[in-house]
Amino acid sequence: MGHLDHAALGWLTPVLSYAMACTGAALGLRCTVRALATTGRSRRNWLLTAASAIGTGIWTMHFVAMLGFRVSGTDIRYDVALTLASLLVAMLVVCAGVFAVGYGRDRARALLLGGLTTGIGVASMHYLGMAAVRLHGAVSYDPVRVALSVLIAVAAATAALWAALNIRSPRAVTVASLIMGAAVSSMHYTGMFAVRVRVAPSGETLPGATAMQFIFPLAVGLGSYLFLTSAFVALSPTAGERDASAAARRPVGSTAR
Repeated sequence: MGHLDHAALGWLTPVLSYAMACTGAALGLRCTVRALATTGRSRRNWLLTAASAIGTGIWTMHFVAMLGFRVSGTDIRYDVALTLASLLVAMLVVCAGVFAVGYGRDRARALLLGGLTTGIGVASMHYLGMAAVRLHGAVSYDPVRVALSVLIAVAAATAALWAALNIRSPRAVTVASLIMGAAVSSMHYTGMFAVRVRVAPSGETLPGATAMQFIFPLAVGLGSYLFLTSAFVALSPTAGERDASAAARRPVGSTAR
């Protein structure tokens, strides 16, 4: 059995990955709140932004944490196609969950369906990302810890969607995003502690790209997207602010006809 180190770079990767998860959750919640206050094309656009933010945050959290993953006795590479597929899965399943909440007439049913779909999708993203790992040896999993990680993912997704429906104030969104970041991180590390590796030393070159060649640049790019989008959302006026601005520009004494 190879010795697994989940934080080879110290606290850097756990802390940074948690920050990415919190940023994605906070931005996604704010965008969902904006979406629920609008209709038509504006609602759709805000929901798409929310889904991309949450999906990006979850994926970036996973692979930033993986930058600190090491196995003694073997190098590690990543299959590029599977890694990109895991990003696509994260985006699509979060989009499905967010749109279920944004357009569902029965909110309780939409919440349960969206939470289950999104949670299973997030877990699928995690294990698809793990399937992209290439090393000299065989990877296996503890089924109990895998099941626990899936349950945590479903609970975290359901809580995030509930928060999107019920939370409005910026302070509450901040608290909810910190809790969501902790939940997503817990899901990741629970899944990682389920991993078992039986190393088979070999001199053959592993296929795929190293974390620094591929994952690090992509994570930096997606992280930049999160922060730039956060700035855009922060500077965009809310529906209430737009209504107040329109009322202020209306001539005094004018009435609707």
